Amino acid sequence: MKPPHAGKSRLRGAAGTPPGAGGHAELVLALAVDTLNAAIGAAGVRRVLVVGTDPTALAELTELGAEVVRERGAGGLNAALRHGETLLRRDDPWSVVAALQADLPALRSVELAEALAEADERRAFLADRHGTGTTLLVSAPGAPLGPLFGTGSALAHLESGAVALDLPAATLRSDVDTPADLVHARTLGLGSRTTQLVGAPCCVT
Repeated sequence: MKPPHAGKSRLRGAAGTPPGAGGHAELVLALAVDTLNAAIGAAGVRRVLVVGTDPTALAELTELGAEVVRERGAGGLNAALRHGETLLRRDDPWSVVAALQADLPALRSVELAEALAEADERRAFLADRHGTGTTLLVSAPGAPLGPLFGTGSALAHLESGAVALDLPAATLRSDVDTPADLVHARTLGLGSRTTQLVGAPCCVT
């Protein structure tokens, strides 16, 4: 994660969020808090590690039970994920490591658990709701994670040999990069922290 004030630039000024840089940082942090709460509560998840460019800006995440470490160098997201993988494997070389996007505010623990079970010790990934990006990448036990996040990551992961998971998993596929993504996630039911900022969807009966 980047520092909250610097991340998710396309969400600046999203409808319903607090105005100004402070409000933007609050929203980005809320997305991460709700994602982590769901991840930590998922069956099969033993450790959650957050790699950040400025760990002090993410200190609140440690209160949830996550470990926050500094990014090594400036190699971008994939380098940061490989660094996190290395740290996790120091204690358990044969573990399964999964990379999860930190902007899944509607995520349900049960959907993450189902995806991890479906991976079934294979290197696998789940595409986002648009079918082009990746929200979850899972390694085989003790094998390289091989992150290829970025534009067209779903195809890149598929071409690198990862298995595409065929699960509905609406909340796990719904990452938030744009105001439209936030509106969509809101219809699924946001986590409590993000709901405090943008509110729950209105219902017509």
